[in-house]
Amino acid sequence: MAAIKRENLRKRIEKDLKNQLKDKWIVGNHYSDMIQDYLSLWDLKCDLINDIRKYGTKIAGMHGPKSNPAINDLHKTNAQMLKILSELGLNASPNEPKDDDDEF
Repeated sequence: MAAIKRENLRKRIEKDLKNQLKDKWIVGNHYSDMIQDYLSLWDLKCDLINDIRKYGTKIAGMHGPKSNPAINDLHKTNAQMLKILSELGLNASPNEPKDDDDEF
């Protein structure tokens, strides 16, 4: 069920970003491609969040617990997503209420 919610949210985000481009009269295949890059990063972000939820912030390392690498990857992924939005002159979609037990 969570996969269906995730796919629906992804489609809504894609539609919102495309509408923002349209409203700003920004056209071109390279802009659509950048939206797809953003959505690929969004997919990765969801996977990283799920990894952190599943394994926690600390994982077993060779010399004891260490920070989950997904945390650093999540930070870098979010930064890249924001750069894409900035380059396109777009805004993130407003947050919608979600259930606490929803997973991406």
